[in-house]
Amino acid sequence: MQTTGWEDEFREYVRTRGPALLRAAHQLTGHPLDAEDLLQNALTKTYLAWDRIEDRRALDGYVRRAMVNINISQWRRRKLEEYPSDQLPEVMTEQVACGDVHEQLERALAELPERMRAAIVLRYYEDMTEPEIARTLGISVGTVKSTVSRGMAKLRVALGLGK
Repeated sequence: MQTTGWEDEFREYVRTRGPALLRAAHQLTGHPLDAEDLLQNALTKTYLAWDRIEDRRALDGYVRRAMVNINISQWRRRKLEEYPSDQLPEVMTEQVACGDVHEQLERALAELPERMRAAIVLRYYEDMTEPEIARTLGISVGTVKSTVSRGMAKLRVALGLGK
């Protein structure tokens, strides 16, 4: 099968940047399989727009923005998947090695509400400013500040770092 130059360029981009983009997707979704789906959807959008993207240095930003937008759209479409029950589920206790802070953080992030997790990921993993986060998530700067503050407080408690 004959490929064009831009298809080879796209394949090379996905090969080299895919792992980093998958990590960003995982931070947004909190679940490895959802992250793979999110990245696949974002890369599909990128592939379709490849010839219109003039600045190749901005590709990561384009893909990340697509992931955030797709993730927000999925929040809005999501229906209630949890229902009240008369019985409480079994509580799993899990001992985590002291040196494995990264895994503890991943679990604590996964427990946060989606918008709170997205705001924290965009702020501290993607190093976006509060106004950029506000535009990306479609919320006010004040809401970004309070959401990130409350999220960080929850993370500190979850990681045993105080209130």
